[in-house]
Amino acid sequence: MPLRPDATLDKFEHRGDGRLPGLIGVRFTAVTENRIDAELAIRPELLAPNGYLHAATVIALADTACGYGCLAHLPAGAANFTTIELKSNFLGTALDGTIACVATPVHLGNTTQVWDAVVADRATGRRIALFRCTQLILWPKRGQGT
Repeated sequence: MPLRPDATLDKFEHRGDGRLPGLIGVRFTAVTENRIDAELAIRPELLAPNGYLHAATVIALADTACGYGCLAHLPAGAANFTTIELKSNFLGTALDGTIACVATPVHLGNTTQVWDAVVADRATGRRIALFRCTQLILWPKRGQGT
């Protein structure tokens, strides 16, 4: 699927305001064909009680980047999408600074999309997590337009 013309960095900048992406501080840095780049500044509220980066923080960044990637590459006429499966492998952590995410598609179909993301420490480039999700493409009900 090609990048939809309405999928721009400006459009994504405030899409998550008042929702989880906005609440945790996800920022998009690039929206291009077959790639979404996002980042998140680490702050104490995003750490687990043990003082390390909470796994859910990393997953939220990766899932958001992949979800916006799916949205940016929806087939013509599709209404939306929903995540139906996700998996993460954690390779490390970060205690401060910024984590960066690059999301890329593995499969862009009319029924499903599969997206991969790599989350890394922005300063060092050290990988923190590998992430994969499957998105179900949602189509309008019969008799309803897009």
